[in-house]
Amino acid sequence: MKRYEQVPHTADFAAKVYGRDLAELFENAAFAMFDMMADLEGLGTGETIEIRVEAPDRESLLVAFLNELLYTAYIKQVIFTDFRVKNIQERELSAEARGGKIGADNRRLQSEIKAATYHDLKIEKTDSGYEITVVFDV
Repeated sequence: MKRYEQVPHTADFAAKVYGRDLAELFENAAFAMFDMMADLEGLGTGETIEIRVEAPDRESLLVAFLNELLYTAYIKQVIFTDFRVKNIQERELSAEARGGKIGADNRRLQSEIKAATYHDLKIEKTDSGYEITVVFDV
């Protein structure tokens, strides 16, 4: 199963994301966001963070997760490449993200994503798992 595919969007970035279960869907959405932002090839994973978010529903939980990762990445100057959802419930999630420091050399950054949005956001159950299209504000 492919992780995601970038889909055309008029002004922002969008990705159709796939997962066999909800945890994999969330992990692949996070990977898609950072993969569209930066060159991930060969980037180390020496930086690890723990994330815990709560939200009123699964779609809001995904947006909160992605935006918390994005905020942390900009504050800590880290590009995350590896994600592991440890626990996911209807309204809460805990996860670990690993990545490498950007440092003074920010040539890896290809574009800036400001936020994950709620635009047409709906987690769909399919025969092979789950999918969602996530629109990112750039």
